[in-house]
Amino acid sequence: MKFLSIDNQSSIDDKPSLLSRITIAVLVVATTLLIVYALPRKVAEKYAFGEEIINKPWANERIISDEDFPVFKSDEKLRRDSAELRKIYKCAYQKNMNIGETAIKDFNTAVENDTTGVLKVYQSSIVRILHSIYDRGIMSMEERDKVLRDFSDSIIIYTDKYGVPENINDLPKVTELYDRLFLDDELTQHKDELEKFNLNNYVRPNLIYEETTNESRLRDLYSGIAPTTGSVSVNEKIVDRGEIVSEDIYQKIDSYYKKKGEKEKDDDASMQNTLIGQSLFVLLFVLLYTYYLKIYRNDYFQKPRKLLMLYLMIVVFSLIVSFMVRRILLSVYIIPFAIVPMITRVFLDARTAIMTHATTIIIASVAVSGQYDFVIIEMAAGIAAIYKLGDMSKRSNLFHAAMAATVCAFVVYYALEVMQTKQLRVADDSRFFHLAVSGICLLLAYPLMYVIENAFGFLSKITFYELSDTNQPLLRALSEKAPGTFAHSTTVGNLAAEIAKRIGADPLLVRTGALYHDVGKMENPAFFVENQAGFSPHSRLTEKESAKVIIGHVEKGLKLAEKSGLPDVIKGFIVSHHGKGMTNYFYVKYKNAHPKEEVDPALFSYPGPNPETKEQAILMMADTVEAASKSLDEYTDETISKLVNELIDRQVNEGFYHDCPITFHDIAVAKQVLIERLKSIYHTRVKYPEEQKPQ
Repeated sequence: MKFLSIDNQSSIDDKPSLLSRITIAVLVVATTLLIVYALPRKVAEKYAFGEEIINKPWANERIISDEDFPVFKSDEKLRRDSAELRKIYKCAYQKNMNIGETAIKDFNTAVENDTTGVLKVYQSSIVRILHSIYDRGIMSMEERDKVLRDFSDSIIIYTDKYGVPENINDLPKVTELYDRLFLDDELTQHKDELEKFNLNNYVRPNLIYEETTNESRLRDLYSGIAPTTGSVSVNEKIVDRGEIVSEDIYQKIDSYYKKKGEKEKDDDASMQNTLIGQSLFVLLFVLLYTYYLKIYRNDYFQKPRKLLMLYLMIVVFSLIVSFMVRRILLSVYIIPFAIVPMITRVFLDARTAIMTHATTIIIASVAVSGQYDFVIIEMAAGIAAIYKLGDMSKRSNLFHAAMAATVCAFVVYYALEVMQTKQLRVADDSRFFHLAVSGICLLLAYPLMYVIENAFGFLSKITFYELSDTNQPLLRALSEKAPGTFAHSTTVGNLAAEIAKRIGADPLLVRTGALYHDVGKMENPAFFVENQAGFSPHSRLTEKESAKVIIGHVEKGLKLAEKSGLPDVIKGFIVSHHGKGMTNYFYVKYKNAHPKEEVDPALFSYPGPNPETKEQAILMMADTVEAASKSLDEYTDETISKLVNELIDRQVNEGFYHDCPITFHDIAVAKQVLIERLKSIYHTRVKYPEEQKPQ
């Protein structure tokens, strides 16, 4: 018996076959090649002039701009802007209380070792002053000078998680211990004696520079520096022949050539470098995605159709982005990226939906300008869609998911704009229109589901809800021809669904399979005890003939399922709900009637196979227990518990569950659910008193 987690994944130690490895390699390589081939490639331009032309006359022809473009700041200007921001930045420091405690402990040790007894007299006063200094915080002189030179004279001192602003000039210096000591009139009188002990040895810096925090905050601070100083409009003069090139004019000229790319044609080396970078980037994220599947969804590697769908979605949406960027068609925000997690969530699972969406967005961002905004907006929209698709019992949930994704994208875009522009009013309202169009396109997920179902053979939860509708022709026929079997199937479905909920299986799948598992009985309903009304036609048949009729309901059910077009996953419940078990009643009866004959067990055995999924195993347990519970003479806690444990333990011992991913813990939970539910079904009724008639 395999032991797996409740999300039905295969053991991560299972090594894929050679064919699986080849399939994985082909998918990874093909995905990377297709995406990289389509990505737009821009080569950085170099110029034939530099800053040496500043303050000199422009020797070339007058330049008139033929388009709008931004004017980029020079490197020196960016450095000055960065320095100005640093001057208002408050560095973060962590106060290390252990340093002060260690220093005071060292001082107390020195007091104990002092043979003169001088320190002992002033010990309490000195310790008190040391405590006050360490409580304020001590910074080394080198660190102090560096901060005052490069940053604001204010810092943030953190003690644990709480930060307090302090001015560096208000903090005690390392050399201030003597100054503090001799503010005390009593200690001042003994200054000469105390100076012999060099008390500064016990004043040590306890403010530690928070390198990670400061680097992160400085990066955020620098990211707010505008790279441009303005813009140039179409038909605006940039520079005239003979005009002195100031720093501002130089930046306009430099930005103009960066925009137009007229100073240098794309060369092969630059193109190759760009191609190498893009290839490494895409390959890395495709490999990371594949590694995620290997660890958390290893069972997908045994189902190539699932892998093909996942990688195909990544490729298709990346190609669409590249095509739109290269052709300068509309905005990439019109593309309904949230379809990726919606489709993955419907057919697979939420975790894979998030990972697939994240991989698609990150890879697609290579082709998009404003990558930060693009990734944040699309990721938020996709997560909102996944959240709203938690319950697929209604078709309207797809509409709700599309609405949630669109609203979330609106809010995130607006928030980013407010943070970046410091304005409550958004300057570019067209982005809202693009996101709204994307939200409308998300409704394509519904017809796309049917395309994927037919192309890849998947089943959505909506399909299961449709199949479990008792107005389906096959179920309606079962309820009319074999009402006892229909009632049995309904009860088994409810029991199995409850077990599935408790052990992490798919309750909707197992309930749907339970409704159809005995449809073959409606061909000869009277031969099955739940449909009999006092007379059993088996009395006219031999044990072998009876066993053949009973076993035949599996084959008949499979034929009816094929005729009705039921999916393969439902057919699996029909053929496996008895596994390779036997019709024990007729087998034992025949053996008793023919004690000297060697009986062939195959004549009394179901063809199988045994359950291969957790849901099929649940159905076998629920079906066996529910049917057998009808034979109990009395319904008590003891009789029900004994029945459930004996039946399921026998199935375990006979190996019915060796081929499916169910654990002993799952089986124990299933037993408990069955016992609880059967007690509720067969609860003891109150005996009504009889009215006594007068004699």
